[in-house]
Amino acid sequence: MASSAKAAVRSPLDELLGKIKSRKARVGVVGLGYVGLPLVRLFASKGFPVLGFDIDAGKVDSINRGKSYIQSVASPLLARLLKEGRLGATADFKRLSQVDAVVICVPTPLTPEGRPDVSFIKQTAAAIASNLRRGQLVSLESTSYPGTTRELMKTALEKGGLRCGRDFFLAFSPEREDPGNKRFTNESIPKIVGGIDEPSRQAAAALYGAAVARVVQVSSCEAAEAAKLLENIYRCVNIALVNELKMCFDKMGIDVWEVIEAAATKPFGFQRFSPGPGLGGHCIPIDPFYLSWKAREFQFNTRFIDLAGELNVQMPYYVVGKLEEALRARGLKLEEARILIVGLAYKKDIDDPRESPAFKILELLAEKGAKIAYHDPRIPAFPAMRHYKHLKAASVALNAKELSGRDAVVVVTDHSDLDYALIAKSSRLIVDTRNAMAPFAKAFGDKIVKA
Repeated sequence: MASSAKAAVRSPLDELLGKIKSRKARVGVVGLGYVGLPLVRLFASKGFPVLGFDIDAGKVDSINRGKSYIQSVASPLLARLLKEGRLGATADFKRLSQVDAVVICVPTPLTPEGRPDVSFIKQTAAAIASNLRRGQLVSLESTSYPGTTRELMKTALEKGGLRCGRDFFLAFSPEREDPGNKRFTNESIPKIVGGIDEPSRQAAAALYGAAVARVVQVSSCEAAEAAKLLENIYRCVNIALVNELKMCFDKMGIDVWEVIEAAATKPFGFQRFSPGPGLGGHCIPIDPFYLSWKAREFQFNTRFIDLAGELNVQMPYYVVGKLEEALRARGLKLEEARILIVGLAYKKDIDDPRESPAFKILELLAEKGAKIAYHDPRIPAFPAMRHYKHLKAASVALNAKELSGRDAVVVVTDHSDLDYALIAKSSRLIVDTRNAMAPFAKAFGDKIVKA
């Protein structure tokens, strides 16, 4: 009898896998922003009970009222999930002990000196460690340098005596959100999973496999961390290339957009990237610097990556330079000029302003004495930004009177629903960073400047 009773005792891994399979595993999501809230929706929609955690009481209250604050997550769906008892949110991190899986989606910005800021990961790890219990899975999704999960998370979580791979499980699974992309959702995008050890990999693969169409398992957390960095560095480098070509071709009198259109007709060996006013979003402007910082620990200089990052950082300065040059050609000075920025989001058709180049452009204009305002239909109020707390700009309507009253209009974000015909007709000068005004070049080319 004693031996049979002992054999019936299930391991923490088996217990967790059983809960995941039956959809009884409660999922906790830490960080309810542009990555965390879509994950809350995903797991709850797949039948898992979900509890969101955030230090922002406003976000917690909004979710508990079934109100979304992100364009990509519909309020009616949140309200339905809430009513069905599959969804809740809290600012009480002691309740982390109540969940079976903890998914971390906290910010990983850069410090003012350009070094990785992993303070949010450390704070979250400490909160989880204080409430960790046997059988829990912890999955980090916040992008960071290779080694973060093992060096920071594992060390912090094991301080209480529980051991990874035996008592609890730890993995890295990078977020792959693409805001505004209607072809791919977080359910359909393949999910990379790397575990600290084999049991951790199994647990994480089972959890994500129950929610997404395909899980891509790799050998370690470090491989998963590096894969995320590669994805974004690839984009960073190629965007830097076309931005450099834009500036080069401009001096030669060649339209880079025409060149890209022609090159893109090649059915092999070429992938289209578009130039712009600078990089935006939480990943591409930041992630390359995470790897270059970590590489220095191994006495390796990532010169190619650093050069691409530096070039992209310079693009807002190039835009302002083109604006100043165009104003001067019309006998105007940038100082005291009335400038309207069109588009504040970091890419078209989204409401996400994180790391948008628009803020740097606005800052440069304000420093030069210009009178600034902006219009963005998806961001009606100027958001509080970590690096631009000092910056303020009024939100104005997009109409003929407003446009004609400005010395120049700068198109920074090419939202699909903007009235470009009105902009072309009513503006005195248009600095176009996205080639959005191309359809109106013949009729209004004398006042359109590409930048």
